[in-house]
Amino acid sequence: MPESKTRKSVEKKKSKKATEPKPTPTRRVRPPSSRRWVPPTFITVGLLGVAWLIVYYVAGQNIPVMSELGNWNILIGMGGLAAAFVIATLWR
Repeated sequence: MPESKTRKSVEKKKSKKATEPKPTPTRRVRPPSSRRWVPPTFITVGLLGVAWLIVYYVAGQNIPVMSELGNWNILIGMGGLAAAFVIATLWR
């Protein structure tokens, strides 16, 4: 008695699956469970950056270190804000 084409294709698929090696399962690396230091750190760094900018704009000419730095004060303040943003991305 002749066999159907679907039966032949199912048998071929089974034989291919039996000969193929099984992939090894990959191990998942778990991130650290707790990062309690992140929120206080990024809030502190961000507020320091904002405070640096405010002090520079309000009284920067009267403070010797800030008057010597000139426009670099803007970079310092914005750098603090950028660092706070980078630290905030570590929060889970």
